[in-house]
Amino acid sequence: MRTVVSSGNVLDTASMSFVGERDVVIDDGIIVEVVDRYEGSSDIVVDAGGKFVVPGLIDGHVHFRLATMDFRRIASMSEVEFGIRMSTLARQTVERGFTTVRDLGGDVSGLIRAISRGVASGPRILRAGRMLTQTGGHADTEGGERAVPSCACSMRSTVFGIVADGPDAVRKAARHNLRDGSDFLKLHVSGGVATPSDPLESVQYTHEEICAAVVEAEHRQTYVSAHAYSPESIKLAVGAGVHTIEHGNLLDDESAKAIAANNAVMVPTLVTYDAMEEEGEKLGLPKTNRDKNTKVFKAGLASLEIARRNGVTLGFGTDLIGETQIRQNHEFALRHEVEPAVDILRSMWETTAKLCHLEGRIGAIAPNAFGDIVVSRVNPLDDLVGFSNPATAFSHVIQHGRVVVDR
Repeated sequence: MRTVVSSGNVLDTASMSFVGERDVVIDDGIIVEVVDRYEGSSDIVVDAGGKFVVPGLIDGHVHFRLATMDFRRIASMSEVEFGIRMSTLARQTVERGFTTVRDLGGDVSGLIRAISRGVASGPRILRAGRMLTQTGGHADTEGGERAVPSCACSMRSTVFGIVADGPDAVRKAARHNLRDGSDFLKLHVSGGVATPSDPLESVQYTHEEICAAVVEAEHRQTYVSAHAYSPESIKLAVGAGVHTIEHGNLLDDESAKAIAANNAVMVPTLVTYDAMEEEGEKLGLPKTNRDKNTKVFKAGLASLEIARRNGVTLGFGTDLIGETQIRQNHEFALRHEVEPAVDILRSMWETTAKLCHLEGRIGAIAPNAFGDIVVSRVNPLDDLVGFSNPATAFSHVIQHGRVVVDR
């Protein structure tokens, strides 16, 4: 199938500038030409005249497994309900213009298969698989009392994570995830908002445990990402070879310098805290969690300023849970309070494309890139806040040359 996006003002993401009216030719899902005027045959023509043509958006931190913010309901959900909810979230993600995502934890293998087989609509998903956590860590989600382990090697798992203590157990869990198809690994090295019993500032895992995962990832030519808030946990993670720090809200100058010195990347996710602050109580988030959220919410914008002045490379992510994923595009507007539009967009189309191991295939409108395109009525370089409202800004969303949204 040949799709032509005609007469739109095309963004060159290498220079981050619009190059004027071009015709973008997509053949069997791949861009084959970007020309002044295409005169060949086509199956579908999308008239983008007077509009702005940009690559499909990339979200570097999603959680399809966290299908609702009502965590008490999650405990009783069947796999069928999970599947229906995840499929709905995936379809809505593409409709907001996000054609590629990096899923940061939880078993989404069934969703990926459903999308690839055409049973479900959704973005291209690069996955961490089950999150690795210590006993009592941020991904140790099983409630109630637990039997005392009979040996240090005892491991537990859910659809969300693997509880692994000690370097050997972490190594085994890492190898399992990589065997299972994970594109990279995810550890928790600090407390979090969504779990009630681990303080935000707590440091989780040791240098030796983190190194075990890093070695296994590097042997597969990939990397480890780490959920981390506190300066101590951030320094621990990057010092052991972790490549991406997720969130980083409690960042200080010293930990920011450590990220930069180790050529690591920080992926801020401001919108999830904004959403939980406004909607957490209504959606069933317990007060303990809401109190922790308020602390990281207030620190979020400051962490970006600290990261930028210390030369930290930033990615782009949202980390929204369940019902709040409708706010996904609002991350652009929040970050724009402290960052220029061009830097935010480059963090998505350049840095996050690299984190997906797909540079040149996503985040670009050029031959050999995937035919993922958003046609916008709004120039994102001039009006990123307007661009953050897909219902009014986006006239078309195209994925692999197929028109998903036509407004």
